[in-house]
Amino acid sequence: MTTILCYGDSLTWGTNPDGGMRHAYADRWPSVLNAGLPSDIEVIAEGMGGRTTAYDDYTGDCDRNGAKLLTSIMHSHRPIGLVILMLGTNDLKPQIAGTAAAAALGIRRCIEIVRHHAPRLPVYVQPKVLLVAPPRLVPTPNAFITEMMGDGVAQSARFAQLYADEARLADCAFFDAATVATASGIDGIHLDAANTRAIGQALIPVVRGLLAEQGAA
Repeated sequence: MTTILCYGDSLTWGTNPDGGMRHAYADRWPSVLNAGLPSDIEVIAEGMGGRTTAYDDYTGDCDRNGAKLLTSIMHSHRPIGLVILMLGTNDLKPQIAGTAAAAALGIRRCIEIVRHHAPRLPVYVQPKVLLVAPPRLVPTPNAFITEMMGDGVAQSARFAQLYADEARLADCAFFDAATVATASGIDGIHLDAANTRAIGQALIPVVRGLLAEQGAA
């Protein structure tokens, strides 16, 4: 059994922009990915609304700092063959960090954590890392979200290049979710069912290739 950890925020949890509830299990991108892989591959969807790359957010009722939680989650699901990181959207909030460059620094820290995790197993192979740039934000008539996200629409357009650069520096795989998915105009952030499914579908061949390098698919 090979385990894939999908580590993200509400886009991974599956928030439906139309009402804020959760998409059906089959519509969430980790579920779509799982369905397209061999039966001996376990895909764990570890998504949490509001999660940042590496920054504290004291407005939530839980710890949203992705870097703080990552080691515990990796240890809980050890051994892991592949970690898919898709974080950064919440970093764009002015009270968090406010820029895509700050998100890139945070995602660099997450990659370092994955690479240096010590699960204390007799046999251990370092997991591969797939860095996914989140979909871009789009304008929304929701005035509160527009103010909450500040310059998020413009900053999110920088995710692809900045994250691709981080992937090259870290020698890990990269995929730009904005090439297949567009945020809903309802809230400007989250994805409708078709767009979240599109991410899962697009990642199937990418993940198959990475697992093949490990002899796992």
